[in-house]
Amino acid sequence: MDIDKIPSPCYVMEERLLRRNLALIKGVKEEAGVNIILAFKAFALWKAFPIICEYIPCSTASSRYEARLAYEEMGSRAHTYSPAYTEEDFPDILRYSSHITFNSLAQFERFYPLVKASGRDVSCGLRINPEYSEVGTALYNPCAPGSRMGVTADLLGDALPEGIEGLHFHTLCESSSYDLEKTLEVVERRFHRYLPAVRWVNMGGGHLMTRQGYDRQHLVGLLRAFRARHPHLEVILEPGSAFAWQTGFLLTTVVDLVENQGIRTAIIDASFSCHMPDCLEMPYKPVIRHATDAIAGRPTYRIGGNSCLSGDFMGDWSFDKPLKVGDRLIFEDMMHYTIVKTTFFNGIPHPSIALWNLDGELLLYRTFGYEDYRQRMS
Repeated sequence: MDIDKIPSPCYVMEERLLRRNLALIKGVKEEAGVNIILAFKAFALWKAFPIICEYIPCSTASSRYEARLAYEEMGSRAHTYSPAYTEEDFPDILRYSSHITFNSLAQFERFYPLVKASGRDVSCGLRINPEYSEVGTALYNPCAPGSRMGVTADLLGDALPEGIEGLHFHTLCESSSYDLEKTLEVVERRFHRYLPAVRWVNMGGGHLMTRQGYDRQHLVGLLRAFRARHPHLEVILEPGSAFAWQTGFLLTTVVDLVENQGIRTAIIDASFSCHMPDCLEMPYKPVIRHATDAIAGRPTYRIGGNSCLSGDFMGDWSFDKPLKVGDRLIFEDMMHYTIVKTTFFNGIPHPSIALWNLDGELLLYRTFGYEDYRQRMS
């Protein structure tokens, strides 16, 4: 594909790479005998759902809008979890969900009567907090001390409340199967008395099974062994990043070059803060195609976003030759936790969204204009 024909800035998903990930995920699902579903919080590009549904037909939602998206665009009811439901949103949660997980006993007691009264076939679960996680970044650690996520073992009695049919835990973030193995040891030790009483266990997200080097056979063996110990349980995994990992890029253009105190900055027509927020939050330094980490003696630049936030930059990268205004820069792996987090800060337009299909054609899914910003601010 001629990248000069791609509008800038633009998120470009590559269908070939998406299908590769989907085939790997479906393979794990079938080999392990578990249910794997897509987490919208990481990837909710609904125009790509027809491709995804060829492999994985169900999803998990964190809000009534995500649950509705699952129902209307994926054609299935969602497995829904939210830290807190309200009287206003719960009717939609009921309408669009097959499973509803509650974050606290108080939330379950408050809303379970509505589930029973509705007569809908909805399975209720409780999120548990095993108080153990291998995630090093506190911002992404759901089991950090004082976490608001889930019920700890000491708050549960000898038996679960009537109506709880499943347990849900989430301790991972772009993690390995060996991290899951350690978590399972803790979960089974602290919550073993409740496992015979439930029908399903949701092991949450963070299983980065499509990353190069991930030991998928270890994951399959781990899940099979868990199912052998608890043959009555349906096992559910809900990764997000794994679906869109390394499936596309963000194309940008250099619009200015500035220098201050010996630091050269290439300003692009996109923003880390608005369009690549995880780079600043996690933080992590993305890969730029045909660039490297800083090398002495080579043309080296900090890359600056086009918002007025002082910290809207990252650095430093070296290039084969000096950059100039009009050069295209491609930020790799920008499909997960990017599109779902974009903002209209400063009134900066969202990048366009496109699919590079198997025929080598660019299908422009969406462009954004002034009216999108205006309506967002109304």
